Amino acid sequence: MIEILKLEFFRNAIIGGILASIACGIIGTYIVSKRIVFITGGISHACFGGIGIGYFLNFNPLIGALLFGIFSSLLIGTASLKAKEKEDTIIGVLWAFGMSIGILFISLSKKYAPDLLSYLFGSILTITSTDIKLMIFLDFIILISVFIFYKEFLAISFDEEFSKVRGLNVDFFYLFLLFLVSLTIVLLLRIVGIILVISLLTIPSAIISQFFYKLNKIMIFSIFIIIFFIITGLFISYFLNIPSGATIILLASFFYLISLSISPLKS
Repeated sequence: MIEILKLEFFRNAIIGGILASIACGIIGTYIVSKRIVFITGGISHACFGGIGIGYFLNFNPLIGALLFGIFSSLLIGTASLKAKEKEDTIIGVLWAFGMSIGILFISLSKKYAPDLLSYLFGSILTITSTDIKLMIFLDFIILISVFIFYKEFLAISFDEEFSKVRGLNVDFFYLFLLFLVSLTIVLLLRIVGIILVISLLTIPSAIISQFFYKLNKIMIFSIFIIIFFIITGLFISYFLNIPSGATIILLASFFYLISLSISPLKS
């Protein structure tokens, strides 16, 4: 066990997992509370377009995913606010558009993309020091934003109409929340990949919400349980030589099923 921790790539994986857990626990709580899982799915899959462009133009695909994710979050958020009745259709179109753009640019790229599957299904063991620096930067933005606007995000998560009556700029904070969602998605791409990112953003917070009502407690305990899922899943996948992302999500899903049967807050 100790010998594994001496390996740099394994240490990077643990550090990256902890950094991703911080943002995921906080933003995932808002996603579950506000019930915007489908919107999150649209943003995450649209990010693949940025990954493809990154490969084609020969720069870090995570940067491309970040730019595309931010653009997609603002576009989906604006569409949700202005055309609520067409929200599902718009998200579905952008979802397919992002994936198609990604596939197109990767096919046009002259070089082979050996780590492409890591962006689709996750590969925590391939996290580099550059990825960690980007994660630290994104975590900083998310933590500062949530610390400053905690009350505003809390208000729009539970009662938008009352928030409007009180004079809160609900539309701005809704778009800003989706912006933070896009940052969190990019943090998780190398952990569980685009395909499974929605699961890690929803399952842990859904588990903790079975036991606590207060949003701040859900956030804190979600962070710790995500760290547990990632590190435990990382060790299991390493020793059994199975995909890390899928192992993490299966572990989380198992605990979610248990939480449903023992939750003291069940109706």
